[in-house]
Amino acid sequence: MKLKTLILAAGKGTRMKSELPKVLHKVNGIPMVKKIMNILESLKSEENILILGHKKELVTETLGDVKYVVQEEQLGTGHAIMMAEDVLKDYDGDVMVVCGDTPLLREETLDKLWEKHRESGAATTVLTSIYEDPFGYGRIVKENGLVKAIVEQKDATPEQAAIKEVNAGVYCFDSKKLFDALGKIDNKNKNGEYYLTDVIGIHVREGEKVESYILEDNVEILGVNSKVELATAARVLRERKNLKLMEEGVILIDPANTYVEESVVVGQDTTLYPGVHLQGETVIGSNCEILGDTRIVDSKIGDDVIIERSVVEESIIDAKVTMGPYAHIRPQSHLKEGVHIGNFVETKKSTLEPGVKAGHLAYLGNAHIGKKTNIGAGTITCNYDGKNKFNTTIGEEAFIGSDTMLVAPVEIGDHALIGAGSVITKDVPARALAVARGKQIIKKEWKKK
Repeated sequence: MKLKTLILAAGKGTRMKSELPKVLHKVNGIPMVKKIMNILESLKSEENILILGHKKELVTETLGDVKYVVQEEQLGTGHAIMMAEDVLKDYDGDVMVVCGDTPLLREETLDKLWEKHRESGAATTVLTSIYEDPFGYGRIVKENGLVKAIVEQKDATPEQAAIKEVNAGVYCFDSKKLFDALGKIDNKNKNGEYYLTDVIGIHVREGEKVESYILEDNVEILGVNSKVELATAARVLRERKNLKLMEEGVILIDPANTYVEESVVVGQDTTLYPGVHLQGETVIGSNCEILGDTRIVDSKIGDDVIIERSVVEESIIDAKVTMGPYAHIRPQSHLKEGVHIGNFVETKKSTLEPGVKAGHLAYLGNAHIGKKTNIGAGTITCNYDGKNKFNTTIGEEAFIGSDTMLVAPVEIGDHALIGAGSVITKDVPARALAVARGKQIIKKEWKKK
């Protein structure tokens, strides 16, 4: 059987109270519509087609090269699907319709929905769920186990309102029968809109079979229409992510206070302490300790690394590095094996070779530092003259005394020694001693004068 999917993503989302299209709001670090696209990958459909409208250019910019059609006016869900008729007119297979604001759907749920649709031979199969308090949802009216109607809350009789099986807003259709029925629906309702659910009524009247697949976990069908629901969805996804990490061998001391985004990868026996934030495309190796209030973004961390209360951004941290507390590793830094970065040390666009030690209170920007070099407290690479950035190069096993200013561009040779408190403006040869201080003057009895 063949399958194509349609993703409803045209709405503005007025209740979100935001200039950003609703489907671009992030849940656990990923835009809702991108989360849906990732979920659909498991179906291996021939094509995923987005139905866009409000600020469509922002959606395509976020998703990259995607196929889409445009719904210029939002005139209902049925009208949205009509916009895809031209691109599907020669297609003979199944169509799955999902909403771009339902990021809690699981891959296995959509797999089972399509499987039920294929095996039943139905014209339409509706994803449904059971709610003890179904207020606000469309009720699923059945006869002999088959769907006979979907009745909205405002149109339901008292008997229908008591039905607990509700419409989840996800459907599988026979493509040809879908568009045939769409040609027969109208907008003669209070909202003047074309409803996709009217297709079910047409199929039933024409003797077509309409099935349902009942979802056990009704949290999956949460539609995000407000910032409150956005926070709820994000919490659920964090809980799922943390559970998956623990099942894969990661140690979470306090899962409720550990924030790991969707795309993060963490190795076995790594321990994540409360307050840790792991974001973006971060990959963390095995046997690491990531301690409280650490934030790591789009970075690669090797095995056996210890990071405490620090920030790492868009950088590479090799095995056995120790860091923190309160270090800041800014973008394009590379800390190689066994490097130690202590409290209040900042790096930016710098490479520290194996065994480098910078224990405290240093800034290392646009620098290359050779292996086993020691950086004293208060050292600064003065890399910016107000217009251009310049590089500092320090050789192997050099010793940079405390409170040294290295005014770039400058090169310090292997095994060189820089005296504490120096301002270095010229290259220092290998194995040389450099001291550059102002002359110390003592005026006796100065205070009396």
